[in-house]
Amino acid sequence: MIVRFDSELWLWAARRNESWTFVSLPVEVSEEIRDRCGGARRGFGSVRVRATIGGSRWTTSIFPDSTRGCYVLPVKRAVRSAEALDAGDTAAVTVELIDT
Repeated sequence: MIVRFDSELWLWAARRNESWTFVSLPVEVSEEIRDRCGGARRGFGSVRVRATIGGSRWTTSIFPDSTRGCYVLPVKRAVRSAEALDAGDTAAVTVELIDT
């Protein structure tokens, strides 16, 4: 499953000092991922993915966020630097499930 979407980067409120930055997957897509990966989830309900923003591609996990009702993708500092992105910016994101 490959998903493409635009999302605003945001800081995790619990770790603002450490600049944990995420994008939220669309709710409808998150529901489909939950249905596909019901028993295949890892720690904290995570799902392995390949993510792409601009020219940056990396392997990571998405995590369920019960507050937002969707999965969230961490965007590491190296990607934010390479793509000149900060919290509040909108990025075109591609996520490919690799652990289904």
